[in-house]
Amino acid sequence: MAGEGSESGEAAGGDDETGGGSADGGTDTDTNPDANTDDLPTDWPSGPYADYDATTVTVRSPEDDELGAVRAAIADTGDKRRLGLSDAPSLPANAGMLFVFPDPRDQLTFIMPDMSFGIDIVYVDAERTITRIHNAPEPGPNEDGSEQEYPGSGQYVLEVPYEWTDRRGVGVGDSLAFSL
Repeated sequence: MAGEGSESGEAAGGDDETGGGSADGGTDTDTNPDANTDDLPTDWPSGPYADYDATTVTVRSPEDDELGAVRAAIADTGDKRRLGLSDAPSLPANAGMLFVFPDPRDQLTFIMPDMSFGIDIVYVDAERTITRIHNAPEPGPNEDGSEQEYPGSGQYVLEVPYEWTDRRGVGVGDSLAFSL
């Protein structure tokens, strides 16, 4: 998303971290609920994120059913978490950004500064279980997105295209699998 707004220490209240958009590209496989790794963009991360490491993030239900996967740029430093997707003009289908914190955070708040598209913000605990999901629409006319605040807690935050989680039936209690 447009980044981290606040957190106990780094997002809400501590260092103001921001995230944002994403790069153009990818195919329109985002509406396919049966998407697999063959549907992941090969051109992401790109643009200002071209030097970011990337990982495949797979979402699984408690019954171990695969619900979807994205190729995610990894935001694992303060500067990368602050920037988030703010410099991206869009987010390719089945692409995302995985925010990685060194330790779990009790209070995180992500904001949408300089975002020109909507995203889903998925909070994930240290065991990689989803604890909260927000569908964050793009800021409206004459808004910069800084007033849009989305709270949660966890050690990871995954940002994916707007309503990606709804289309795939992803919910609280599902889990993420990825390598760092």
